[in-house]
Amino acid sequence: MEGKALTHGITMKDRIGYALGDTGGLLTFSLIGSFLTVFYTDVLKIPLGQITVLMLVARIWDAINDPMWGAFIDSRKPTKWGRFRPYVFWFSIPMAVAAGLMFTRFSFIPSSKYIVYAYVTYILYGMMYTAVNIPYGSLASVITDDEIERSSLSMWRSIGAGVGGLPGQILLPIFVYSVVEDAKGEPVLDAAGNVVKVLNPQVFTPAVIVLSLISVLVYFLHFKLSKERVVLPAKEKEKNYNLFKTIKDLLSNKPFIVLCIVSMLLIAFQMYYQTAFNYLFKDYFAKPGLYALVTVCTYGPMALFLPFMGKLIKKFGKKEICAFGLAVAALVNIGLFIIRGSALAHNPYVFLVFTFFSGMGQTFLVLEVWALVMDVIDYHELRTHRREEGTAYSLYSFTRKLGQTLAGAGVPILLAAIGYDTERVGLGQSEEVLNKLYDISTLVPAITLAVMALLLAFGYSLSKKKLAVIKIELEAERNEETAIQAETE
Repeated sequence: MEGKALTHGITMKDRIGYALGDTGGLLTFSLIGSFLTVFYTDVLKIPLGQITVLMLVARIWDAINDPMWGAFIDSRKPTKWGRFRPYVFWFSIPMAVAAGLMFTRFSFIPSSKYIVYAYVTYILYGMMYTAVNIPYGSLASVITDDEIERSSLSMWRSIGAGVGGLPGQILLPIFVYSVVEDAKGEPVLDAAGNVVKVLNPQVFTPAVIVLSLISVLVYFLHFKLSKERVVLPAKEKEKNYNLFKTIKDLLSNKPFIVLCIVSMLLIAFQMYYQTAFNYLFKDYFAKPGLYALVTVCTYGPMALFLPFMGKLIKKFGKKEICAFGLAVAALVNIGLFIIRGSALAHNPYVFLVFTFFSGMGQTFLVLEVWALVMDVIDYHELRTHRREEGTAYSLYSFTRKLGQTLAGAGVPILLAAIGYDTERVGLGQSEEVLNKLYDISTLVPAITLAVMALLLAFGYSLSKKKLAVIKIELEAERNEETAIQAETE
């Protein structure tokens, strides 16, 4: 039973090492939600309709690329460095290069060709992110098989993501916008009399390159500090791996499907408000620097709940507490929409206070979503007697990218619908457009959060009691397979 003793017992080194994996990824990935659409409209001058098509085409390719990469990983034998860790580190290098290219404008490229350049760099980054993120997402299930330790890893991953997003969401908004001046050198004012500011690529692009280089270093530390403990019985490493059978089994796994939809909506919600709030603070409040506080208010509540999360999970269960938190966050965002006709709606600090309370509700799912992923993978193993993290996580990752597309395509569509004029970037939008911008920045998040709460509460069946039963049955099955394997050797 010596091998069994190594399947749990993680240390702080494991937690920090695992968290660094998402820190490295979010250093560049967070820039997509916060700045990509703004970079395309303000710097590359790409029309909103073409941006929407780009997002859709990229997801069509992901539907092919992601499952293939997951299947490839599942069909490979572990290396001397582990089953997942080598892929995470080595592919982080081309991912960093792609991130730098994605946010660079080259003067020798004609303006009419920037859309082609955007296709190449955005899809390339997406492919490299997949190559890194699928093995990274699968890694937690082989670091430990203990439910509480997995919950801890999920929380530390969320912390790592929060740290990785800090430079792009807090520091950059303070420095990368510049005041637009007219021919006389005077600041340009919008319809409300506010100073107009736009994204400055001469500051923004070098910052992205620096963050990309740092991400590679962080991934190296992740590789050195993380450890794969759980070694599955040889029986489960099937030589005749069948991708289509695995996909069919996963699509019949209701908790897996519901969690995929919830996670899709979660990433859509996060990237939507990151992008929409960027426009909101830049155009509606005319204070783009305050956008940095959105991240503080959204993720700050994590610090309040982290010391108690373990006790809350033990008492109420992951599904139960996540659904409750989302319902609270939905009500807060409804409140933001309701005050739209009052003077409070024009005060960015009031908006940030509401954002803080919304963040309190979101915190539970943000901290526990990766533990939920490990739960549905365990449930898949119990149903099929096969452990296929790579393929399961690739499909899960693809649905998250669909969420990215909902936000990436949805924001340009809604901006076009409210009459946002990209030709007036640097001149200011009309008052009517600004009021509608406030509406779509509050009502859409409220609806999304409410749907997520309902799905978790009534559609996701892996409750606290059911997970306890799954753990016992899965442990018994693994012990039986190990015993059979020992007898045949």
